[in-house]
Amino acid sequence: MNERIALHPLNDKIAAAVALLKAGKNVAFPTETVYGLGADITNPSAINRIYEIKRRPTNHPLIVHFAEMNQLEYWATDVPEPAKQLAEHFWPGPLTLILPRSPHVPLSVTGGQNTVGLRIPDHPIALALLKALGAGKALVAPSANRFGRLSPTSASHVHEEFGHEVSMILDGGPCKVGLESTIVGFYHSTAILLRPGGIPVTSLEEILKQKVIVQKAQNITLRAPGTLSSHYAPVTPLEVWPSESIQQRAQELSKKGLRIALVTWSTPDYFSQDSNENIHHFLMPADSIEYGHHLYATLRQLDQKGFSRLLAEAPPDDPAWLTISDRLQRASFSTAIH
Repeated sequence: MNERIALHPLNDKIAAAVALLKAGKNVAFPTETVYGLGADITNPSAINRIYEIKRRPTNHPLIVHFAEMNQLEYWATDVPEPAKQLAEHFWPGPLTLILPRSPHVPLSVTGGQNTVGLRIPDHPIALALLKALGAGKALVAPSANRFGRLSPTSASHVHEEFGHEVSMILDGGPCKVGLESTIVGFYHSTAILLRPGGIPVTSLEEILKQKVIVQKAQNITLRAPGTLSSHYAPVTPLEVWPSESIQQRAQELSKKGLRIALVTWSTPDYFSQDSNENIHHFLMPADSIEYGHHLYATLRQLDQKGFSRLLAEAPPDDPAWLTISDRLQRASFSTAIH
């Protein structure tokens, strides 16, 4: 049975969620990034059920969520000094660290690797849930959506995605960040950006006092969640086009009788002048943080409106927009024109 959970009385809801998790059930819960689909890390059948519900390959690693900094070396071994620096500064927060797993982390969580993704989420409900689980416990929790699809940023998105396949959904309102965590791995104590996310690379570099390298540029093959070429995709085919060509592409598709959603962050004059009934313009925030907050919810809404194609304006070539560029690139990979 699936239950949509209101915030009050919170203690009772947390207790009910803990009981379900300890009984081997799966519970969806809010974080500051996106909603997670949780399982007790000590329950193999509950972990396997995550893969089944999500239709996720079992070699694709999961992230382990825990509550307190002093638990870091319970879940990881040989933690390098840069990882400790980042954890002390950014946790709780949207940062996942890829570290050597301890014996307490089963290989079913890591996709067979000897490294594990760890983070402390910055959401009162998530933290309350993790603390209530008790010592020696953590939640294995990927995003609460079908594998490869848009991540959920509200409890209603989880309900739409899974219906009664999840035992409980803790409703914490809309996610504050709305995009997944930044993932950082380490190679000989050098920080490697594996996935851009809720914390900008520049902020990581300020703390470490050194450059963070990008995995693609260095041919280092640490596997991490959410790093496949095609990921975070809406059902409706999505294309990403530069500002100067997106309108022409929309016109080309509309002449074929396709109904187009034009998703932009800028407002050129020709958007307001276009009266083509097959082209519908949706303006996103011009601020990267606000854009990220609304991205997944907007794409979900457009999925429900029966468009033939979604055209997204390419973000500015600016470090602040790196995460947006990454998500749009992955979301459009299967429809990209080469």
